[in-house]
Amino acid sequence: MRFLNMNKKLTAGVSAVIVSFMMFLSPAMADPGGNGKGHQDGNNHKQQGNKGKANKGNSNKGNSDTKNNPSDGSPISITLSVDQARGLAVSYGLTGYQSLPPGIAKNLARGKPLPPGIAKKRVPANMLSGLPHYSGYDWYMVGDDLVLVAATTLIVNTVLHSVFN
Repeated sequence: MRFLNMNKKLTAGVSAVIVSFMMFLSPAMADPGGNGKGHQDGNNHKQQGNKGKANKGNSNKGNSDTKNNPSDGSPISITLSVDQARGLAVSYGLTGYQSLPPGIAKNLARGKPLPPGIAKKRVPANMLSGLPHYSGYDWYMVGDDLVLVAATTLIVNTVLHSVFN
């Protein structure tokens, strides 16, 4: 009886080692070139789609005002000129800033993300009260430029050059 009990323990131990060894080797035996037979782009299944039936749900899904939505990437037009912004900067004593180096300045453009690693500051509250407010956008001081940026994506919408010079 003692021999059978020992034999069961040995069999259980050996099977545990074999199972763990197989689990260890299974990734190594996979096709390394990405040429697997998974169901990705090259499958032969047809997309079911809507089959011509109208979608009777709320297609807007909560976006009641889709105009000027900063997340959709569409730029907005601002109503502030460089001269008006410069006047605000002078009246609040926010002048004397240096322009950006040319390599960084060329990356600061409409439709591009705000370049990483540049010195950017939010416009002070006293000057911010004189600037137009656009929902979903923030005003930044970048070098001597005034920049309107989408708050969530940090995509540049407008650059007013040399406002803080």
